[in-house]
Amino acid sequence: MDLEKLYESFNEDERLSRSKSNSIEFLTTTYFIDKYLKKGMKILDIGAGTGAYSLYYANKGYAVTAIDFVKRNVDTMKSKALRENIKVDIYQGNALDMSNLPDNTFDIVLCLGPLYHLDNDAEKLRCIEETKRVCKKNGKIFYAYLSNDMVFVTESILYNKNYLGSPNYDHKTFELTNGSYCFMTVEHMKYLMKLSNLKEVKHIAVDGLSELLKESINAFDDQQFKEWFRFHLYTCEKEEMIGYSNHIVFIAEK
Repeated sequence: MDLEKLYESFNEDERLSRSKSNSIEFLTTTYFIDKYLKKGMKILDIGAGTGAYSLYYANKGYAVTAIDFVKRNVDTMKSKALRENIKVDIYQGNALDMSNLPDNTFDIVLCLGPLYHLDNDAEKLRCIEETKRVCKKNGKIFYAYLSNDMVFVTESILYNKNYLGSPNYDHKTFELTNGSYCFMTVEHMKYLMKLSNLKEVKHIAVDGLSELLKESINAFDDQQFKEWFRFHLYTCEKEEMIGYSNHIVFIAEK
C-alpha cells in the first residue's frame, strides 16, 4: 500500500473541516479527549496527518509530539506550525516502530489513523503494543478505526449501487476487502483490545450517520446543526449505534 500516493489523491488538510457533516468527527473526538486532559499533560499524536489534533492541542498549551508516516503530511504540518507560531515536536515515523520514544512517557496517546492502513492483525497488534509502551500507567489511548458495516452502507447507498454484489466484499460474511483502507467490525476491535489487555473506557461512534446524511446535515442552519450535534452526542455511545458510524473510536486505559 503506497500511502504517499494515497494522500496525494485528496486534501487531508480539509477533510475534518470542509463542511458541517465533516466537522462532526473532529468535534466529537475533541469533546471526548477533553474529558481526560489536565493541565501539564503530554500528548502523542500518531498518524497525525496534517496536524488537526496536534496543532489544536498544542495551541491550547499542551506538550504535543506528532508523528506521521507520510512526508507530505509532515511537511504540511511543519509549515502550519511555523506559520501559526505553534510549538509542536513533529517528525516522520512509523506506528509499528517508535523505538526512539521512551516507555511510559505520554498521558494521552492518539492513534487516529494508523489502524486505517494496517491490513492484518499482527500489524494491528504491534501498533497497539507500541502505543501501550509509550503511554503512562492509567493513561488513555484513543484508537480510531473504520467500520466494516457502515462503510458497506455508505458505499452502496451513496456512491455506487453496483457495489452490491461486487467482489469488494465476502458475500457470506459481508467482510469488506482491504485495499488502501482496512476495515473492522466492532466485535473484532473488542477482540484486539482484549488480546492486548487494555481496559475499555468508552466506545464511540464519532461521526455517526454524518456521511450517510451529509446532504441534509450540510443544509442545516447553524442553530439546527448545533441541535443535531447535541443529538449525535446523546446517541454516539449507545451500543446499538456504534457500528453505524464510518469512523469509530475506542478509548482504552493502560
